[in-house]
Amino acid sequence: MNDQATHVLLIEDNPGDADLVRLRLVEGQSPVDVNCVDRLSDGLASLGQQRPSVVLLDLNLPDSQGAETFRKVLDKAPGVPIVILSGQDDVGLAMKALHQGVQDYLLKNTLTSAGLDRAMRYAVERQALLRSLDMSRKQQLEFKNQFLSHVSHELRTPLTCIHQFVTILLDGLAGAVTPEQSDHLKTILKSVNQLGAMVRDLLEASRAESGKIRVEPRCVSIGDLIHAAVAMMQAAAHEKGVGLEVGVDTTLPFVHGDPDRILEVLINLIDNAIKFTPAGGAVTVQACSVPADPGFVYISVADTGCGIVPEAKALIFERLYQDPNAIDNNRKGLGLGLFIAKELVGLHGGRMWVASEPGQGSTFSFTLPLYSLAKLLFPVITYQGCLREAIVLLRVDLRPRSRSARGNWKDTCQRCLEILQRCVYLDKDLVLPAMPTTGSEQTYLVVASTDLARVEIMKTRTREQLEKIASVKDTAELDLSAAAVTLPDPASNQSLEEQVQEVANRVTEMARFAQTPKQNSE
Repeated sequence: MNDQATHVLLIEDNPGDADLVRLRLVEGQSPVDVNCVDRLSDGLASLGQQRPSVVLLDLNLPDSQGAETFRKVLDKAPGVPIVILSGQDDVGLAMKALHQGVQDYLLKNTLTSAGLDRAMRYAVERQALLRSLDMSRKQQLEFKNQFLSHVSHELRTPLTCIHQFVTILLDGLAGAVTPEQSDHLKTILKSVNQLGAMVRDLLEASRAESGKIRVEPRCVSIGDLIHAAVAMMQAAAHEKGVGLEVGVDTTLPFVHGDPDRILEVLINLIDNAIKFTPAGGAVTVQACSVPADPGFVYISVADTGCGIVPEAKALIFERLYQDPNAIDNNRKGLGLGLFIAKELVGLHGGRMWVASEPGQGSTFSFTLPLYSLAKLLFPVITYQGCLREAIVLLRVDLRPRSRSARGNWKDTCQRCLEILQRCVYLDKDLVLPAMPTTGSEQTYLVVASTDLARVEIMKTRTREQLEKIASVKDTAELDLSAAAVTLPDPASNQSLEEQVQEVANRVTEMARFAQTPKQNSE
């Protein structure tokens, strides 16, 4: 293949076949350096130590048989060309191997030095070409993303300017406008908002493809997020004459996700469903658990719209794709919403799919992982193989003063969380992820391995530290309270893991109740 010796890894357990391959390699025109092993495990170990130019692979080895053999080699060294040497003339297996990344499939009983040399040379060249094409594709994608990102950023400034001046005119701040002029200005404003949404989608899609989107998972109630999304889309549904319904299992546990990103996914799916559903139709948002997949919550948005043809279903989540048969006068955008939504779900560790038939509506579904409080609590509430004697749930409520005139409330809440995390004992206490509450009040919960008497010391220390923050002292009101967590009956025959899970369930219920803001006594 070149003047330098080609390093060949031969994985073959039959000594006669191994000697035959060595002979054919020596007879070839290219100098070779052969390393022969008789087990797949030894071959994989060799791949980890030295990268060969090509792998010659027998499929039937003492520790691996058939297609699983080349899959393991591909997983271990995806960039190394593989040529299979087989005693079986199996067309189906050969095609499967080629489709999954193997470069060639040769029969041992027809092996010649020229054929083997040619197969190895072509395998190396094809693998190099694939690497070059992949690198070129990545460079083109990076250039496209940079271009789109640059153009999108440049468009935002003039769009913001147009939006501001049109708003000034509509509000009459630059003089009175006639009803006809007002209608024209509203049309301009609507178009500017639509273009602004497209620019945001372009930026978000570019971040998604370059891996720059970040999610900040928290302990959240999927039911609350669904009701919030439906409330936000209710006006659009009412305007079109489409019913918008919710069906959520009230016993669902918390999910582990970024509430802002999940809300973005829900709004996108509900918005699409409304647009593709005719007047008199209905859109239903549901959430439930599935016994076959206990680690996830299933969320779906179903509509009674036009449905999706089979050809479009395979492409519906592609970037910039729009089904030409489904687009109507009300459908505007770049075809990025579903692409972004699927990327966001994937970043949470979930998946998204669609079920649809033409004329029978569509159901878009996605999964989100459950928040496993038991795993977080186990090292905190157990000691020397037993549950701790007492556990308390400490609640810290942070409310803005009604007439606070300065300070950034979001920054204040974040600062309080950081202080609270420093006030606890890491091996005995756990600050639960912040949960969204209605209004501006923020509630923090701490699972503390102590009793109600000793927790008073903790409350005092926490209050003192929080009140040292100037923004808290000037703009917020603090309220600290505590409640004992009922522990499992020691006489029960539960394992330690079962006891921790029971405590986690009770803490979850107390946390769910704590999401309801306390009534102000004023």
